[in-house]
Amino acid sequence: MLVAEPLSRAIGERYLTYALSTIMHRALPDARDGLKPVHRRILYAMRELRLSATGGFRKSAKISGDVMGNYHPHGDAAIYDAMARLAQDFNVRYPLVDGQGNFGNIDGDNPAASRYTEARLTAIAEVLMEGLAENAVDFRPNYDGTLEEPVVMPGAFPNLLANGASGIAVGMATNIPPHNLDELVGACHAMLGNPAISDDELVAFVPGPDFPTGGVLVEPKDSIRDAYRTGRGSFRLRAKWEVEDLGRGTWQIVVTEIPYQVQKSKLIEKLAELIQTKKIPLLADVRDESADDVRIVLEPRARTVEPDVLMGTLFRNSDLEIRFSLNMNVLIDGKVPKVCSLKEVLRAFLDHRRDVLRRRSEHRVEKIDHRLEILEGFIIAFLNLDRVIDIIRYDDDPKRALMAEDWSKDHRRATSEKDYVSPPEGEGELTEVQAEAILNMRLRSLRRLEEMELIRERDALMKERADLADLLESEKRQWKKIGAELEDIRKRFGKDSPGGARRTTFAEMGDVEEVPFEAMIEREPITVICSKMGWIRAMKGQVALDSDVKFKDGDEGRFIFHAETTDKILLVGSNGRFYTLLGANLPGGRGMGEPVRLMVDLPNEAEIVELMIFRPGEKLLVASTAGDGFVVPSDEVLAQTRAGKQVLTVKDGVKTALCRRVSGDTVGVVGDNRKMLVFALSELPEMAKGKGVRLQKYKDGGLSDAITFAKADGLSWKDPAGRTRTETDLTEWTGPRAGAGKMAPRGFPRDNRFT
Repeated sequence: MLVAEPLSRAIGERYLTYALSTIMHRALPDARDGLKPVHRRILYAMRELRLSATGGFRKSAKISGDVMGNYHPHGDAAIYDAMARLAQDFNVRYPLVDGQGNFGNIDGDNPAASRYTEARLTAIAEVLMEGLAENAVDFRPNYDGTLEEPVVMPGAFPNLLANGASGIAVGMATNIPPHNLDELVGACHAMLGNPAISDDELVAFVPGPDFPTGGVLVEPKDSIRDAYRTGRGSFRLRAKWEVEDLGRGTWQIVVTEIPYQVQKSKLIEKLAELIQTKKIPLLADVRDESADDVRIVLEPRARTVEPDVLMGTLFRNSDLEIRFSLNMNVLIDGKVPKVCSLKEVLRAFLDHRRDVLRRRSEHRVEKIDHRLEILEGFIIAFLNLDRVIDIIRYDDDPKRALMAEDWSKDHRRATSEKDYVSPPEGEGELTEVQAEAILNMRLRSLRRLEEMELIRERDALMKERADLADLLESEKRQWKKIGAELEDIRKRFGKDSPGGARRTTFAEMGDVEEVPFEAMIEREPITVICSKMGWIRAMKGQVALDSDVKFKDGDEGRFIFHAETTDKILLVGSNGRFYTLLGANLPGGRGMGEPVRLMVDLPNEAEIVELMIFRPGEKLLVASTAGDGFVVPSDEVLAQTRAGKQVLTVKDGVKTALCRRVSGDTVGVVGDNRKMLVFALSELPEMAKGKGVRLQKYKDGGLSDAITFAKADGLSWKDPAGRTRTETDLTEWTGPRAGAGKMAPRGFPRDNRFT
């Protein structure tokens, strides 16, 4: 039957159902055992397959198939990926799966297909499930109701913090780093001794994460305390490195540990890219010499480079330093998502362990009571062995007869069936369970020694039951028992066990000063050459500016000047944008160079107006072909990106005409109409960007050239014969800014340019 309902309500209800399913049954781990449902089902299925840590391996395809068919009706690829991660010792601090075959590596390679790999449980995974057969936790029906699965694992150690977790739900996420188990047990002991202990005091026992790949934690202690107190924060993690002396003053840096979840192959690709793009001039080469361990060799450009400066630069520009975020968003009691502090997570674990202890103890008491009931029946049978044998030999219903017999009376042995007397109807001293056990007893047990063993077993069980009764009645004893269990875990998997020692070390970040890029470059003289078509190169040394330089067919020289590798080169485009190049990054001078448009985002329709060395503190005169311009400080035109920086506003067919260094107190302007105007520099505004003001008025044409000079020295130019001519009396051409000017003096260059 169809039922009409508003679309918003229908979508809202269904989306809420999906969100709750994702949060509770997929993405967030349980605070009690630290597992998501898929991991819990994988471990339980492996336990059902009897894949113990000391037993044989089984194909991963069989395991993922059983998990999918019995407990987790999702894709087998997703199940196998989750199982493979539990076996990766570079991802999980205490692996829960023992993998045989290719389960991936730190380079980022994927595991082999599930048909090629095998797996079994690890010893610590078995500890995590210890007590499942003793009613330690609740079970629920699986997805089709044919089997049962545990709601939560007994969790003998705080797996949530020991192995960490990450997941993205709907509207919330979790990200918990791994920690050292020995330190977590110490924190649990501290909580058992002082339940009111604060999060700040717990940090003394758990100083920070312990990543399986090691590394160096350089996060300040105050930040770590805040993160553990609030459940949110981040940790700055660096690679571990050392300087290796090669003799004769040479050295290299060897990286032995990389940050958590950083793929080594991608890290090396990034370092190689930094070398190729010359973003880190101090670094000459990177090599991967890793085998089973990590060994990345970094070669400096020169022996004079400071190792700390080089590494500080690499930390800022690569994944040799990362920030690992902390978001302890977990399910409390498997139901309520909550961002917890360190203390709250440990409290949830300890409360769960107490509940497990009580349930296991009650289960053991029930088993003992059942066994004591049987033992009492056995002892009665041994004390009245002849009568028991008579009943079994001659009675038609021996079970009823054993239960009806009054075992407190004297029982005589029947010599034959006719002498046997059936017991009277009524209640006897044996229960149905006892009678059944006696009937199932083997003949070889009817010896005197067995009777003594039964009495000893009964006494031992009664003593154990009394201890368990005391344990269940005393909260203090329960916490003491939990502490003893945790101490046993510490002895087996703590710092003294193989792989149990802390791997991530701590260090102060220190004051890493910001090193200017120029300081990282070896200062060498170069000659910058740029062709008319925009092919640029840098020849080593100071090449004569009038030397014969080769260019591509159809191309010719445009700019050539001396510079140094540490210089910044300003490129002025006809579109009014300023671009910045670094001398050290220019291509070598052996070939024809490279198009400058590959280095900066200069549009194809824009031309190169000027190429000059940047000098801080200078002022530049910029002007457009329309005759507008202004003075701009050189520091304002430096661009930080390939896109450049818009300085002069040009549009409607107007282009940048020139960019000149400012010197002197006077401006000389000449137009395409050969009219020249001279006015004071003070009439020009100083701006960072814009259209500027009118320099000279034109009826037709536009600005041809402009120059700044000292009025006292006069205005100089070269006549057509190549001789320098200086005009000191400029009264005829002097006027206010934006005037039309007068015709240029006799002998002024025909191209209407001052230089």
